[in-house]
Amino acid sequence: MSNHYDLIIIGSGPAGRAAAIQAGKLKRRVLVVDRKDRLGGVSVHTGTIPSKTLRETVLNLSGWRERSFYGRSYRVKDKIDAGDLKARLHMTLDHEVDVIEHQFNRNHVEDLNGVASFTGPNEIEVAVDGGEVQRLTADKFLICTGTKTFRPDWVPFNGKTVLDSDEFLEMGEIPRSLIVVGAGVIGVEYASMFATLDVRVTLIEPRESFLDFIDRFTIDEFTHEIRENGLDLRLGSPIAKVEDMGEHIEVSLENGRHVRAEMLLFAAGRMGATQKLNLDAVGIETDHRGRISVDRKTYQTSVPHIYAAGDVIGHPSLASTSLQQGRVAACHALDTPTLPESPWFPYGIYSVPEISTCGMSEEEVQERGIPYEIGVGRFRETSRGHIMGLEHGFVKMLVSLKTRRLLGVQIVGEGATELIHIAQAVLNLKGTVDYFVENTFNYPTLAEAYRIAGLDAFNRMPIPEEYKVKGKVKGKSKG
Repeated sequence: MSNHYDLIIIGSGPAGRAAAIQAGKLKRRVLVVDRKDRLGGVSVHTGTIPSKTLRETVLNLSGWRERSFYGRSYRVKDKIDAGDLKARLHMTLDHEVDVIEHQFNRNHVEDLNGVASFTGPNEIEVAVDGGEVQRLTADKFLICTGTKTFRPDWVPFNGKTVLDSDEFLEMGEIPRSLIVVGAGVIGVEYASMFATLDVRVTLIEPRESFLDFIDRFTIDEFTHEIRENGLDLRLGSPIAKVEDMGEHIEVSLENGRHVRAEMLLFAAGRMGATQKLNLDAVGIETDHRGRISVDRKTYQTSVPHIYAAGDVIGHPSLASTSLQQGRVAACHALDTPTLPESPWFPYGIYSVPEISTCGMSEEEVQERGIPYEIGVGRFRETSRGHIMGLEHGFVKMLVSLKTRRLLGVQIVGEGATELIHIAQAVLNLKGTVDYFVENTFNYPTLAEAYRIAGLDAFNRMPIPEEYKVKGKVKGKSKG
């Protein structure tokens, strides 16, 4: 076989996987190069799938969902160890890899294990096991190398008690106490998960706020709940020093406070995994975090026949959006018209409790000067919430007073990342608050919270002219 391809994709994460399958369905010759010996990228092996599998395992074994009925001491398994967490994890990862391999096989996608680097505009070399180097050429390239952990020199990583987010899943035992540095999505997810296991967790964030892309009302409610769950949240606390003391890790904060724990997870940021690509050979530049700039409609880089998609191009850095980006990039690269990405997509944070949002936050609505109203439906107001024993959780919606259109929805609580898709559909179809009032939701379900929130907003808003009650004129009969 020739070493020339229509499209070479570097990386097999969500973006690379979607692009490869799309190219295969277009009957083009496509090759996926991945540095790992198993397909799936960071998403499958150290990121999205492992962390969400870990969350489900923690919630099941800890009995967290039943504690409102049976008390905080209730557990499905009394002694939960690291082996319990890993068993389900490995089964899930094996299944994910098997699915990807099957998809590649049936779509005639070739794959190669090795480290790729550009040697010219249309050529790469791939260093494979044993020191062999293969030279390959293509008409088009797609870079989907994702990200790697940020490991600053002042953190004494040791792979056992001071870990980055990739190493964290391979911990030898569950610690009694844990420090998490960085209240981004990864840090918040892991911190809240381990607090659910009754581990004493301290979450340190140097800035005065966290998850700033989410509505402040939503974050305030979430903050109250995680603190109630026992998580110690330290905001506005820059770190002066991290010390490995042998039996414990000690973190000194600039405000004079000290935090001790058996283990530390450093989750303050990730870097674009572009260092080994030799992008200088093709004239592509990266930012200070190793990320590549692209045209957000086509995903072309500054070199038109080279594309990039997924976390390597930065925000929003979601597996869901990466899947769409890969598909769109492959279609454009192979001169095939396709449907564009929808304007509104959901964010999902798999913390305990879950957070999911779609559309504008209240702060964005205010910045744009849009007159609006708010509706809130709490899970405890639904019969399904009572059945499940939910004491917290809500749906918050923002509605335009002028057009009555839905502007944004924020959800905190059980099933938030599933429920958000109702809001996503209404937003993309330019629906109004009236949809939630007119429509019937299955009973009992948590989705009823949409109707409660819709009615809450509807009843605060001006009555539409067609629904106003016409008063009788005094002194005149109907005849």
